[in-house]
Amino acid sequence: MAIYFYSEQVDFPPILKSKTKQYFKNIISEEKLQCGNINVIFCSDNYLLDINKKYLQHDYYTDIITFDYTSKDIISGDIYISLERVQENADIFKVSYIEELYRIMFHGILHLAGYNDKTTADKKKMIFKEDYYLKKI
Repeated sequence: MAIYFYSEQVDFPPILKSKTKQYFKNIISEEKLQCGNINVIFCSDNYLLDINKKYLQHDYYTDIITFDYTSKDIISGDIYISLERVQENADIFKVSYIEELYRIMFHGILHLAGYNDKTTADKKKMIFKEDYYLKKI
């Protein structure tokens, strides 16, 4: 299937689409799943806030919202990422913008792979997986 990248209200981030697609496919394969249609939409804080309010009834900024359309073992979904939140997170955690961007993108793929981050234990597992895949690039 296919992985697509879009930008809304922001400049496209400095990533190589072909490499990033391969990183995603490697994660999906290692998780013993198949790649369906995945859309990654880079956007502004306000764009993502509008989505958060409209679809999740949350009135706050966030770095990522993932809409999961996965069916059986075929991963599909829409991943919205606020580049403003990515930059703020990078500053807070004292990492590069690119590292934080990949962490957030991998976070979205892991959500589509079935990982959650609602509980402390789930968050630890998610961060472990993010770190694991970041080290592979």
